[in-house]
Amino acid sequence: MNITDTDRIIEMAWEDRTPFEAIKAQFGYTEADVIALMRKELKRSSFNRWRKRVNSGVSQKHLAKRNPEINRFKCSLQRNISLNKISKR
Repeated sequence: MNITDTDRIIEMAWEDRTPFEAIKAQFGYTEADVIALMRKELKRSSFNRWRKRVNSGVSQKHLAKRNPEINRFKCSLQRNISLNKISKR
């Protein structure tokens, strides 16, 4: 796996609205694979904070626990990124 894919998986894992199923569909990584990657790539304190948030109930990381009204993976307020520059509104 290249650095770009690793960065994207970590970014998707940090996003509360992106479920593990979306990561699996796009990259083939299961929840256990994502956890192992996060444990390897993040500082211990950052990994612990992420796991606490994922398991707290605030995060919508599992489709089964997700509110059925949420039908997208990306927040509507998230800015589009193109050519490594954040688009202005």
